[in-house]
Amino acid sequence: MKGNSIFKGVATALITPTGENGVNYQQLKELINWQIDEGIDALVICGTTGESSTLTDAERKEVLRFSAEVIGGRVPVIAGTGSNDTAYAIEMTKYACEIGADAMLVVTPYYNKTTQKGLVKMFNAIADASTKPIILYNVPSRTGINIEPETYLELAKHPMISGIKEANGDLSKIVETMSLIGDKLDLYSGNDDQILPLLSLGGSGVISVLSNVLPAKTREICTKYFEGNIEGSAEVQFNLLPLINALFSEVNPIPVKAAMAKMDYCENYLRLPLTTMDETKAEIMYELMREQGIRLK
Repeated sequence: MKGNSIFKGVATALITPTGENGVNYQQLKELINWQIDEGIDALVICGTTGESSTLTDAERKEVLRFSAEVIGGRVPVIAGTGSNDTAYAIEMTKYACEIGADAMLVVTPYYNKTTQKGLVKMFNAIADASTKPIILYNVPSRTGINIEPETYLELAKHPMISGIKEANGDLSKIVETMSLIGDKLDLYSGNDDQILPLLSLGGSGVISVLSNVLPAKTREICTKYFEGNIEGSAEVQFNLLPLINALFSEVNPIPVKAAMAKMDYCENYLRLPLTTMDETKAEIMYELMREQGIRLK
């Protein structure tokens, strides 16, 4: 792992409990404390799963501030501060540094997109403005742009850029990336169905949606692997695969919000353009949750 590594293991990309009256901070507090009690290694606040794109600026800042206060240094706080507007990403990054975040998760620009040269300039500008390490977030299915292996190598030169959340799903590209960067950047899986494969390529863990629902069990995949129990790690990964698939049977975070609501941690409420989960798919997911021993309301 790099010298300014943020965590090793599992970081939950935490949902944001919302309802007609806005963010439910009591539910957010309960979620954070439960995740930490379950042994999670870090928490990502205001990422994609946290519906940051439909939070107001004031809500986004307050959710970050409140979460950092509740977490209180017990685990690293990773703030989602990315945007397709570099100036806004810099503003959010500076704010997150001020309120005590331990690291930033910064996504590639979406809609306006850019070239690889533009990616280098954008990420370096954000890193220049940050006093805390930055994890690059590569998710081409959402943004329409991929960070190429050579671009990662260039970005690794910046002292504040410490890691990658890789969700491009292309294992060949990830192999190429790791062959170039080695231990210059920490690699985290951005896909729950590929935790073990990325660990085998030198990964340090996962930024997970699944761990909203099963934090301790998700962590087992990593801990068993780090202990040298590859077969045991694979067994857990295989066992959880049907539930992982169900959690991504519709656009994230639609299914995980339904799952967490069924566990009584939040309302099954999403802001448009997201809508609640198809009932047939939801019932399949709930049954898979029961098979994992999850108590549902």
